[in-house]
Amino acid sequence: MDSWLWAVRLTKTRPDAAAACRGGHVRVNDRPAKPATPVQAGDRVRARVPAGAGRDSTRIVEVVKVIQKRVGPADAATCFIDHTPPPTPEAAVPVARRDRGAGRPTKRDRRLLDRLRTADDL
Repeated sequence: MDSWLWAVRLTKTRPDAAAACRGGHVRVNDRPAKPATPVQAGDRVRARVPAGAGRDSTRIVEVVKVIQKRVGPADAATCFIDHTPPPTPEAAVPVARRDRGAGRPTKRDRRLLDRLRTADDL
């Protein structure tokens, strides 16, 4: 299981895949999977894997081809069918996004404010 998750690029490293299995984050056909669990074509794998920026996402894939060696992204995509539901619209909005001009002023804004203040003093 851990070598297949790594080979099809669902995890970055094989130790990450093994840790996910040991932590109970990987299920094969709705049963908890250990790192040594064999994978066969037709199995349905549910794995909670890192999605970047400290977030996790649950991927639901169906095994099409079993491979042992890591392959390129194009070849890896042919080894499984992705059944993961699309993300919700509120999940797509970044948290740290702000409108232009809102929040802390830029250096240019501070210079303009300083000119305005000195003009008022005269």
